[in-house]
Amino acid sequence: MPIFLEKDGKTLHLQNKQISYVLSIEKDKYVCHRYWGRRLESFNGSTQLQMIDRGFATNPFPEERVFSLNALPLETSTQQSGDHRIANYTIRSHTNQTRTDFIFKKFDILSGKQPLKGLPTLEGEDTTVTTLIITLYDDIQQLEMKLYYHLYEQLPVITRHVAFLNHGQQDVFLDNAGSLQVDIAAATFDLLTLYGSHTNEANISRRKLQNGIQKIESTRGVSSPQHQPFLALLNPNTDEFSGEVRAFHLIYSGNFQAQVEVEQYGSARVQLGINTEGFSWKLSPGGSFDTPEAVMVYSNHGLNEMSHTFHTLYQQYLCPKSFRNQERPIVLNTWEANYFDISEEKSEKLAEAAAQIGIEMFVLDDGWFGKRNDDTSSLGDWMENKDKLPNGIAGLAETVKNKGMKFGLWFEPEMISPNSELFKAHPDWVIHTHGYKPIEGRRQLVLDLSNPEVQEFLINVLSKYLITGKIDYIKWDMNRHLTDIGSTAFPKDQQGEISHRYILGLYRILDTLVKQFPNVLFENCSSGGGRFDPGMMHYMAQTWTSDNTDALCRTKIQYGYSLLFPPIMMGAHVSSVPNHQVGRITSLETRGRVAMSGNLGYELDLTEAAEEELREIENQISFYKQQRKLFQFGKFYRLKAPGEYFESAWMFKNEKEAIIVYFNGIARPAVPVNYLPVYYLEDLAIYKDLATGRLYSGSELNYAGVTIPRVKEDYKTLIYHFEKVEPQTNKT
Repeated sequence: MPIFLEKDGKTLHLQNKQISYVLSIEKDKYVCHRYWGRRLESFNGSTQLQMIDRGFATNPFPEERVFSLNALPLETSTQQSGDHRIANYTIRSHTNQTRTDFIFKKFDILSGKQPLKGLPTLEGEDTTVTTLIITLYDDIQQLEMKLYYHLYEQLPVITRHVAFLNHGQQDVFLDNAGSLQVDIAAATFDLLTLYGSHTNEANISRRKLQNGIQKIESTRGVSSPQHQPFLALLNPNTDEFSGEVRAFHLIYSGNFQAQVEVEQYGSARVQLGINTEGFSWKLSPGGSFDTPEAVMVYSNHGLNEMSHTFHTLYQQYLCPKSFRNQERPIVLNTWEANYFDISEEKSEKLAEAAAQIGIEMFVLDDGWFGKRNDDTSSLGDWMENKDKLPNGIAGLAETVKNKGMKFGLWFEPEMISPNSELFKAHPDWVIHTHGYKPIEGRRQLVLDLSNPEVQEFLINVLSKYLITGKIDYIKWDMNRHLTDIGSTAFPKDQQGEISHRYILGLYRILDTLVKQFPNVLFENCSSGGGRFDPGMMHYMAQTWTSDNTDALCRTKIQYGYSLLFPPIMMGAHVSSVPNHQVGRITSLETRGRVAMSGNLGYELDLTEAAEEELREIENQISFYKQQRKLFQFGKFYRLKAPGEYFESAWMFKNEKEAIIVYFNGIARPAVPVNYLPVYYLEDLAIYKDLATGRLYSGSELNYAGVTIPRVKEDYKTLIYHFEKVEPQTNKT
């Protein structure tokens, strides 16, 4: 059994072939953290808890001055009981007091894991996951707290969430409902997070943990491009290739907080969950509340191993089943080609040009509906503009399919324009605060997805188009953050629930559509990577990574996101130059090779491209199709992080071959001799360089490396393509 009780009768050991996670029950009441790291054969208490009589410490057992919650390594916090560190829950009683006293009652061990109602969760069969449930109870208020631990037996992964249940006779309010807390008896770590902004997502931040609280969060209604709901603790010597990593990721798309507190005695408390700002949940008698699922990943072979675990976990256990093993199509998106200036004639010409060079999916972006000629109107009026499309969406889709391509369509379902027929009919469907005029963003407001009526409206709108069978792909956009958080669908004592209920409403809509139309490929988008999180990946197999399509910027953005998500989940398009976001000019070769390192597509006007450009694009598409399985399903390894001159490198590898993509960044004088070690090929195998025909042992490429030639050109990319031709025997 991978979860078992140690001989002392109070220590629970979660163990697989890679990791151990150890808990103990102290004083038959408190759940304490004892160990998380490389697998232990057994745990007999070699790291004893230190009990010291400390100043300003309170004592739940008065006769024991050395026992205090002030420094106990807890798996969940306490309230008003002497644990003054960051909290993982706050429960406010009907008398507005926040004291609780949860006592350990029992634990249960089960095979498999059950999905969370209304929330995205990782799958887990009886043969792959074992679940530990620890039940705590507050006898005074008759409240129950269940701590869930799901151990993946083939991966160094534990997922966690918390359930709160009210068995009492009075309403209580959850003002803080965290998914995960862990106290680690050390603080000599580096903190790794991903930060950014629109068009500048997924920058890597690494800094030494300091005393006090280090926190990232979103209060924008979505997970946001500003911070990914992720943090990792690294040993100071950890890099891509070696060293310990303890990583945390929240499967949630709304307001979150992720924080670490280095407390007074040198330990680190990690807490992750829904953001407490503006959050409150009314828990009535008989009611329950489940927190989002949080993922914990351990690696003792650096960041690349951490990433492989996340990639495997999300590809095999999170994303929609229909697309887990399905190759992604090469897309042409009309946005940067036409913007709002859409017509049937232009679309047909563009589709014809796309079909001739091997594009597989034609996607009609914004501008096809209502009176949508710019971004000031018509969101919510999802009827074809017959002046632009006389034969409607169905007619254009049929034309595209007759050219041998699939057809995709853009929507921004969560938004509504004040200048729309829908707003005139249903002004009460807008998220707004009573008495205040709602604030616009991009001349649009946000539909109240907490309202079941709005949810049904959107399900019906999307279903009307999808039920025709002519639409193979939906680009689901979301282009502003939430303000004026309030809803007419709920009473005043539940207004603190609206932000979370918005996300639950979004998940219900997506769950309904994905189950009804399992073969439609949904692409998640929020002005690019504004809501690129595992919660959305549960419903949508890929995400438009960033509105910024500049090749140099994309090397950094895709590098950052690859910490967590496999390249097959990242939409990456070749666009025209000068680049529309930064004005930079890069070669078509470089734009293509960087885009191939994600999910390849194109976003430019092929009808205006020169014949020479069309042939080069056609060659790119042909090469990508030949290597698509390697790019989309091979293991991805980061070999060199973008530095001062933006030089970077990564590799795609499977059992038979490997492709290394090297990006030189900005050219510079007096460049040192540059050899790039590959690290991850098989030492005892022979590899053929398909460009030169030369043969090398895997060990030579791994440790001596490949020569990077002198490049006198900005933003040049190089590709090294190796094929394994035979195993190598040891030489004597």
